[in-house]
This record gives sequence, C-alpha cells and structure tokens, in this order.
Amino acid sequence: MSDDGLSPSDRRALASVAVQFFVNGALFASFVPRLPEIRDRIEIGNDALGRLLAIGALSGLVGSALVGRAVERFGTRNLLWVAGVCLCSSLSIVGLATAPAVLVIGLASLAIFDVLVDTAMNLQGSWISGRRRAPVMNRLHGLWSLGTVVGGVAASQLAGVGVTLRVHLLAVSAILLVVVIVVGAGLLRTDEHASLVDGPAADGTGAAGPMAGTPGGIGLEPIIAAGGSLVGADRARRRFRGPLLVFALVGGCSIAMELTSSDWAAIRLTDDFGASAGIAGLAYVAFTVGMTIGRFGGDSMIFRFGHQRVADIGIVVTIVGLVVAAFVPNQWIVVLGYLAAGLGIATQFPKLYDDPAKHPGRPGVGLGALTGGSRVALLVTPIAVGTLATSRLSVGAATAILTVPAAAVFVVATRRSA
Repeated sequence: MSDDGLSPSDRRALASVAVQFFVNGALFASFVPRLPEIRDRIEIGNDALGRLLAIGALSGLVGSALVGRAVERFGTRNLLWVAGVCLCSSLSIVGLATAPAVLVIGLASLAIFDVLVDTAMNLQGSWISGRRRAPVMNRLHGLWSLGTVVGGVAASQLAGVGVTLRVHLLAVSAILLVVVIVVGAGLLRTDEHASLVDGPAADGTGAAGPMAGTPGGIGLEPIIAAGGSLVGADRARRRFRGPLLVFALVGGCSIAMELTSSDWAAIRLTDDFGASAGIAGLAYVAFTVGMTIGRFGGDSMIFRFGHQRVADIGIVVTIVGLVVAAFVPNQWIVVLGYLAAGLGIATQFPKLYDDPAKHPGRPGVGLGALTGGSRVALLVTPIAVGTLATSRLSVGAATAILTVPAAAVFVVATRRSA
C-alpha cells in the first residue's frame, strides 16, 4: 500500500482514468472552436446550427436513460473501453460532414457515447478517490479541462495556419482512439456496486447496513418487513427520487452556464466582433484555461475553506464573468470574461458528479439523473441561443438570456438541498 492509501492496481486504475478524462476533454475541444467553420462549410446559419446541436443533445438522452442498466450489466471497465472507442470514432464523422444530415449523425453519436464514457469514468474516479487519503475528483476534472486547453489551442493554431477541418479531426480521432485502447487495460476490474438494501452508505464511507438504502436512511424492504404498509414504501420511494430530481435540475443549470461559455465563445467573437478563426478560438481557450486552473487548485481550496464557501465565491465569479463576456464591447475584455467564468464554474461539476456517484441504489442511477438533466439543457440551450442570436440580439446578449437565470436557479436549488 502506497502513502496515498492506494494499492498498485488502484494506482494503475487512477492513471488510466486520468488519461480518459484528458482524452474526453481534448476530443470535444478539437471541434468546438471550429464550429464557425463547420457551420459555414455546410452552409447554415446560427439558428440551424443551434437546432443541429440540440438534435445531437436529444440523442444523448437515450444514453442517459440506458446508462444505469449498461453499467449494471457490463461494468464500468467494459463500458468505458467500448464506448471510448466509439466516441473517438464518432469525431471522424464530424470531420467528414459536408451536409447537415451527416453532421447530425456525428453529433448524435458523440452525445450518446459521451454519456456512457462520462458516467463510467466518473464512477471509477469517485470510487478511487474514496479510497485515497486525499480526494482527487477536482484534479481529475482538471485533467479534462487541461485536455480542452490542449485540444482548443491545437484547433485554433491549426485553423490559423490553414490545416483543413477534415485532416485535423481525422488525425485527432485516430490518435485518441489508440490512447483509449492502450489505457483501458488498467481500469478497475471490479465495480463498487450499491443496492437499496445493505449497500454502501450515502456518505461514501463504505459503511453498509439494512437502512442504508435511501436518503435519510430509509430502506423499502425494512419498512415492509417490519409490518409497514405499501403506502409507507411508496413514500420512501418518493424520498429516494427527490435527490435524483435535484441532480437533474442542478446538472441542467450548470451545463447551461458552461455550454454557452464553450460552444458559443468563438461565435461570439466572429459574429459580434468580426474576429478571424484563429483569434475567435482564444475565447474558448480562455474559458478552458480558467476551468483548468480552478480545478487543479480546487481540492486544496475546498480543504482550506470548505465546499460551501468555495461554491459561493465560484458562482459570484461565474456570473460576473458571463455578464462581462456577454455585454462588454471589447473582444479582449470578453476573452478575460470567459477566463473568469471558467474559474468560477471550475469546481461545480466535480462536486456534482461526486455526489450522484455516491448516491445509494444501482450504480449509475444518480449520474444518469445528472446527465439526463444536463442533456435536456444541451437540447434547449443551443436552440434558444441560436434562435435569439439570429434575431436582432447580439450573440453575447443571446447567451446572457440563458446563463443568468440558470445561475439563479442553480443557487436556489443547491442552497435548498444543502
């Protein structure tokens, strides 16, 4: 056993999961900064692009509905390996797309397999983090953000020197595919399965007991075994589902804030300021740099100041950054706004993923609820922003109409569930 409390096999698994986080971030960052080129190549406007992105997100809801059963049947290791290969292969479809129908196929494939990869790697990451003396979830998500920085910078630079979209995305797809295949062998071979009865405690300590099944320590079977009525059991089921609804709501709000700072950052600069493809990509890179810095420093900040204080400061910085990015009429200050928004949002999703991963019940159900809410936001946000941006509003104003209310709902929901 090493000083961090992990066995050699757990340390190999941590390294493999860490690489998968990086790969996942790099993959999506490879095409998001080039969305203006993709839009122009298939000859559509912002409203149509928003609809195509939404259709892809709708496909992701299929993955969210199936992921709990998939984890239970195949295990996170097999699921992560196979879905990771399919995810990398899907990027090549986006690279080859010259018509809206082909782009939709690529986006739909990315969305479906991303849900499966996202859930499996976060479950493995949370389990390994729980075995360590010091948690690593923020740093794992920091590696995802680092992947987006590397992928985003590469995309911007390659666009600036004239490398075609097709060559760029096909090359990235092939490289990441090989990486996923190689690192898959080191993943955890056994999942930490939880159940409604006698499962791991919701606090992630691993303690189990007959009342560990649902939030608040109420299991269905003990109620019935003790002579309770089916009405009591039904009430317990509703209490079990309550946190799942909160996971879905905060997941949707958080992704709405994050999505507008990533997918629309480059378009904000090209459409509102007339920036070139190389310059426009810097807005996306600034956001991801902010997230990377925040996530690598997040674990130590939370240890020093506590989750709630970091969360309170983070949401304030997020709102200020998003407002600056949306309304200030200077492209370089807008870039700084995206940087601040990235810093503020940084620790949101690591915490949001860690809580559902420890939620009692079948593995993947809590994360399925979180990703389900996220996918609904992924469906609604592109359509709304695209439609608003095609009107008389600027792209910046269009994004603010979505992000500011999302931030307000996020604050209320997390406060009430605390």
